Amino acid sequence: MEETQKTLAIDALNRIMELELAGVVKYTHYALMVYGYNRIPIMSWLKDNANESLAHAHRAGELVTLLGGHPSLRIGPLLETHQHDIGDILRESLAHEKTALAAYYELLRIAEGHSILLEEYARELIVLEEMHQDEVNKMLRKPGETGSFQG
Repeated sequence: MEETQKTLAIDALNRIMELELAGVVKYTHYALMVYGYNRIPIMSWLKDNANESLAHAHRAGELVTLLGGHPSLRIGPLLETHQHDIGDILRESLAHEKTALAAYYELLRIAEGHSILLEEYARELIVLEEMHQDEVNKMLRKPGETGSFQG
């Protein structure tokens, strides 16, 4: 991989790392703010998402160092809306997942034709992020609705 592409890839991986670390914070916060009858399974699901985001951040950081870069110490944008209804939490989660997905697609664009390792990594994470987005989308639908949530 030539130096220009390597620099672009490191920047993209650092952005991914920052977004995933923001996901850790967001999902941890969301898990703490769930109340009501379905608290236990939803809280557990959110905590699992926080752990998954941490694992994704770690993988991105490892690739940064593999390329000779320096992992970022920043965390992506954190927005406190003070809206803690389950629907609000899920909509915020969906928005976060869309941003992360775009970052993985950007890495794929940078890596294509330059690094099979980064291409495969980006594709794997795109699959996971798209599946997670679908999961959240289904959670936002009213029972019996089959069409995608539009919101």
